[in-house]
Amino acid sequence: MTVLKCIAVDDEPLALRLVETFIEQTPFLQLTSSCDNAVEAMSVIREKQPDLVFLDINMPNLTGMELARLLQEQPGTTPKIVFTTAYNHYAIEGYRVNAVDYLLKPFSYEEFLRAANKVLELCEETSQLPTVIDDEFIFLKVEYQWIRVSLKDVLYIESLKDYVKVHLVPPQKDLLSLISLKALEEKLPSSKFMRIHRSYIASLDKISAISKNSIFIDKAEITVGEQYKETFKAIVDKWIK
Repeated sequence: MTVLKCIAVDDEPLALRLVETFIEQTPFLQLTSSCDNAVEAMSVIREKQPDLVFLDINMPNLTGMELARLLQEQPGTTPKIVFTTAYNHYAIEGYRVNAVDYLLKPFSYEEFLRAANKVLELCEETSQLPTVIDDEFIFLKVEYQWIRVSLKDVLYIESLKDYVKVHLVPPQKDLLSLISLKALEEKLPSSKFMRIHRSYIASLDKISAISKNSIFIDKAEITVGEQYKETFKAIVDKWIK
């Protein structure tokens, strides 16, 4: 049975204890640590490398939402996040940082278990990462089968929350796979692919034009994210010098 390592984060002692209790009574969850603030949680997450974080949003100094954004920017695999909060207006913002679910306080064990099961299903779907063969092909899980995709046919890859959409050279149909963009990025050859935005990986040899802040592939214009501009500029400088 798959067991998910969990961390609970909440600045309210009663709320924290409730999440701890729910984790302890769920067979496929293992509580590895509890934190009463997001600053401590950041350090613990780096050390413990949990699969799942139950994360309160409204906390002093560093909010849960700010912590989630920081985790997305860190190298390596980001833990799945389930937000816990007393305020429902954070729901949309939560999905923007790829939270798996959103529990509105006070929540029942049934609601907690439903969110935990969603994470479990997602982790089991992504437990086998795609495999690259000789920098030429990748096996990508699409629905219930593994599809062999030639890397020379990939235009760019787009993140759609828990999925990635692999855009292929027409007339081939684009593929949708239940994995994270970061996990796929780690499997792709860096000589052929580059992360240029938090939501996009580009195939370098498919770039047809470059403007000040964007690249063009096929009919798509993709903005180069601020944190990726310096690395991308180094590649461009090699091309034009």
